[in-house]
Amino acid sequence: MSKQVVSDCSHAVVLCPTAIPASMERIRAHVFVSGRVQGVFYRATTREQARERGVDGWVRNLDDGRVEAVFEGPADAVEAMVEWCHEGSSRARVDDVEAEYGDPGGLDGFEVRR
Repeated sequence: MSKQVVSDCSHAVVLCPTAIPASMERIRAHVFVSGRVQGVFYRATTREQARERGVDGWVRNLDDGRVEAVFEGPADAVEAMVEWCHEGSSRARVDDVEAEYGDPGGLDGFEVRR
């Protein structure tokens, strides 16, 4: 008598990568924000928001007046950060947000880069 092993996602949740909720999948968003986003605490507030949501990455000012940021973490938390970028700090005026998505690079923590 031979045994047959059947792998089925409904019975072997641990073995099925598709069983991981989409909200827990780690993603990366590379974001560029334009408008009045420098000198208005945009970077510091971004860092606070990211840390509250458990998102890793960094944020920095660009010479052309935009702010650049990278967010890595659970998909729902990263999406929340991208959405937050449309509003930014209380003194900011955001005109546009461009986001490119990809695989995470293994960032740990969140920092303001200079």
